[in-house]
Amino acid sequence: MSDDEQAEAGTAEGQGPIEISEDLSRHLENKREELFEKFEIRDEFPEAVLEEATELTGDVQADIDAAIDDREDLRELTTWTTDPIDAQDFDDAISIEERDEEFVLWVHIADVTHYVHPESAMWAEAVERSNTVYLPGYTIHMLPPVLAESVCSLVPDEERFAHTVEMHLDKETLTYETIDIYKSVIESDERLTYGEAENRLEDPDAPLHEENALVHELADRMHEQRKEDGSLVLNPSRDRAHTIIEECMLKANKAVTHELMWSRGVEAMYRVHPQPSPDEWSKALQEIQDLDGVSIPGDTWDDPRKAVNATLEEAPGRQLDKIQWAVMKVMPRARYMNDPFGGHHALNFEIYGHFTSPIRRLSDLINHWIVYQNDVPETLVELCDRASDKQKDAEQCEREYKTFLQEVGLDPMAVNNRGVEVVDEAEAEKTL
Repeated sequence: MSDDEQAEAGTAEGQGPIEISEDLSRHLENKREELFEKFEIRDEFPEAVLEEATELTGDVQADIDAAIDDREDLRELTTWTTDPIDAQDFDDAISIEERDEEFVLWVHIADVTHYVHPESAMWAEAVERSNTVYLPGYTIHMLPPVLAESVCSLVPDEERFAHTVEMHLDKETLTYETIDIYKSVIESDERLTYGEAENRLEDPDAPLHEENALVHELADRMHEQRKEDGSLVLNPSRDRAHTIIEECMLKANKAVTHELMWSRGVEAMYRVHPQPSPDEWSKALQEIQDLDGVSIPGDTWDDPRKAVNATLEEAPGRQLDKIQWAVMKVMPRARYMNDPFGGHHALNFEIYGHFTSPIRRLSDLINHWIVYQNDVPETLVELCDRASDKQKDAEQCEREYKTFLQEVGLDPMAVNNRGVEVVDEAEAEKTL
């Protein structure tokens, strides 16, 4: 077996799906239905919603040709997406340029509100669901996949409607010099997986190498700056491709909510994360300090977030999960609110909200509509509460389903990465 074949065999794709029996498959289905009823999660879409979504996926190009004069034409701008290998839809893309005094970073998000608006059946359904629910091997979508995977997917070599956040960043401080948010038409040049993005960074002769190298340089600096400013980073060993996407999306989310708060003075769906009490933080830090082989640097105790960051970077790998869990136990739940008061403690942002995932989060969909209309839904407070509550339900549902998978002898992570395939009883017993 060659090195390449060995590497492929070690991946989830190379291992293939986990084989389970028909009985176990029915058992899993029954458990999901039980959980959906418990948490009031709707699995099937109403017929009217599916019909509406299907009608909108007709002649995309004619729709774009009719609207191009009312949008920024960014079709010539070098643009690409980076997603997991098994992603079904691509709802965010990036572009980057370095100029004499600034970096210009464009984050393009699928313009979902072109299709989903308050008068539509899909909007009402999105409010009902409030988010996409991800269970290992099973997804309950917020919006019909027929829409998300077609006109709202920024596939390469196809013109698509986008909502673009254009950020001009000071070269030294990386602060926003200007922020512009507008409707656009883009054409992605390529769809990269995270692995392919890593390869492009390695190979100077590869297409998009320079763009990926430049945006990684920027993202890495933004990441280090965030840590220096006191942002909590619970995953210190994230690869370069993930760093690019995480930092660019954080920068865009922050830009949008700053624009809404300071430039427009309108309410929005802000993400507010309260801080633990001093006693709770002390308890977490003491629990971390007591772990074998772990020591919190003495000069960081005054700022618990910096203390955790510094400890995670030096701690033995076997203790990372325990450190993360000690922190998560004392963290209050973040909520959506119509006022950013209190800010986002974990990120250490005074103002923060979500914008970059309108296909899977109600908060982002609402913020797209507010940016577009410069107007706030009358029911904003109720929408904030619903999104917060349904997110809590989704997380609890996921936890209980993972526990159940372990009880029946399945590894939730393996199910998530590889999926399952139903085979006859004798074959299934060989793999379990």
